[in-house]
Amino acid sequence: MGSMSIWHWLVVAVIVLLLFGRGKIPELMGDVAKGIKSFKAGMKEDDVAAKADEVKKELETKVGETVSKTEQKAG
Repeated sequence: MGSMSIWHWLVVAVIVLLLFGRGKIPELMGDVAKGIKSFKAGMKEDDVAAKADEVKKELETKVGETVSKTEQKAG
């Protein structure tokens, strides 16, 4: 009683096909795939931006160290 038999699943599948039609389901899956691809692209952009910030901070630190060493030698 607790589990669904194959007949239950067939009835569900027929109802889904009637509601969405044969052509609508592949279209929906294509939209889902596009959404996943854009999500992954967004995640990559975030990673690139984070790495750029790290490089910028490192360069600022090195420039600051160089300036302070130059000031010590001059002063």
